[in-house]
Amino acid sequence: MSSTTTNEAAPKKGGIARFLDTIERVGNKLPDPAMLFLGLMFFVWLLSAGLSHLSFAEIDPRSSETIVINNLLSAEWLTTWMTSMVKIFTGFAPLGVVLVAVLGVGVAERSGYINAALKAMLKVTPAKMITPAVVMIGVISSVATDAGYVVVIPLAGVIFHAMGRHPIAGITAAFAGVSGGFCANFIPSGLDPLLQSFTQSSAQLSDPEMMVNPLNNWFFASASCLPIVATIWYITDKIVEPRLLKNSPISKDLDIASDMHSSNKKETFAFRVASLVMLGLIGVLIATALPADSPLRAPAEMIEVTTAAGEVMLQESTEPRSLTSFSAPMMQIIVPLIFIFFVIPGVVFGYLNGSFKNTDDIVTAMSKTMETMGHYIVMAFFCSMFVWAFGQSNIGVLMAVKGANFLQAIGMAAPATIVGMIALVVLINLFVGSSSAKWALISPVLVPMLMQMNISPDLVQAAYRVGDSSSNIITPLMPYFPLVVVYCQKYVKGTGIGTLVATMLPYSIALAIFWTIFLLAYWALGFPLGLGASYVYPPVM
Repeated sequence: MSSTTTNEAAPKKGGIARFLDTIERVGNKLPDPAMLFLGLMFFVWLLSAGLSHLSFAEIDPRSSETIVINNLLSAEWLTTWMTSMVKIFTGFAPLGVVLVAVLGVGVAERSGYINAALKAMLKVTPAKMITPAVVMIGVISSVATDAGYVVVIPLAGVIFHAMGRHPIAGITAAFAGVSGGFCANFIPSGLDPLLQSFTQSSAQLSDPEMMVNPLNNWFFASASCLPIVATIWYITDKIVEPRLLKNSPISKDLDIASDMHSSNKKETFAFRVASLVMLGLIGVLIATALPADSPLRAPAEMIEVTTAAGEVMLQESTEPRSLTSFSAPMMQIIVPLIFIFFVIPGVVFGYLNGSFKNTDDIVTAMSKTMETMGHYIVMAFFCSMFVWAFGQSNIGVLMAVKGANFLQAIGMAAPATIVGMIALVVLINLFVGSSSAKWALISPVLVPMLMQMNISPDLVQAAYRVGDSSSNIITPLMPYFPLVVVYCQKYVKGTGIGTLVATMLPYSIALAIFWTIFLLAYWALGFPLGLGASYVYPPVM
């Protein structure tokens, strides 16, 4: 009888819990992204061999001729691949972009400058605004992702606890900002050129001359910050924290010292000087870029003019030279600027604070940062091979044209297509956690396909950012997810992965819905997505 009673009293898993268990089980069976790209490369080879014997009626938009699939298993193409392997890898656009940006950010992070900046921003915030402040700092911290996860999230728990609020509410609000708002930021970061490089290479599968600005989503990403903060603020204060106070009492033996005021005079002085240095660098950049003859501006356009004698001559346009066109050096030095604006203040802070004693320490900081990029470099190698094979086979062009023809045939409106794409990215994100790996995987299909429907690569990338960020916070496959569980366990011993997933689910659903609505409204109102961006392809001049 007691056994029956126990069984009846045992809680049954709900539908959401069973679904998440399935997601986790399936996701754990996926190989490492590097091996996933290797397998996909072999799959493309085999598929190209099979499709090369078939004829297709679809027209290649690049050549205006019928699409022909190249057999990558032929002796000719295997020889081409082998002789080009080194060049394919070293020429892989995201590789240099990421490594250069990370070098600078790594120095600022390991010197302690980024940590000091985040702590200073949190300490000057009024109590009533602590939730939106934590979320906003979490969003901004995506400039240096690791700093957000290892500093902002645990410190938010300390701050909430010190203010008499539930510490896990602080942790989850910061987690939602850092990871759920990952693709939104006022400040350009390494993510912008990283996504742009994949978008551009994918767009060039359909249009070899297509260029995408590294800051093509900057305005949208900046505008997204406020609605994202407002959404997470409401979910935290009205839904998550009341539920935590009711169901997750804080451990009575809790003894965690607050480090809200742990900054010493030396660190404070170093932070102020380093920040003044950064402001000085920004001032120098502005002063250099503003003059009409600035070397950072694009070359003057040449226009045809007719003289009084009727002769046609070329002369320089009197219009101001652009700072934002693709030919402007300003647009070509964004990644070096990210490096400089982080490495110099980081070095200044390190020497003044004592974390750097000599130049060897700076080199060590860069070396340690590069050590963390080892896995990315391996992934980039196999990814570059897959992207090359996918492009050379012409399978991507065939899929794009057929997919566009299908979508056009069913008469789906462009907004509905974008919503469908966001939903697809949300689903894929539950299985493939890496933002860059995921975009490298699906951009060669989605970008050319939607270009055939007159949807610009800029808009496709913006939609990807929405879908990618929204579900980061509910997948246990995300590398930092277990770390956040550990943070929560400091306050509530019984916290597990399922607890965190259930707590983060309202954030994820709200972000997916409201951020999608915001994108559609932003699009409808015609606000610019970013520098050199458009909503349609070909862009309207």
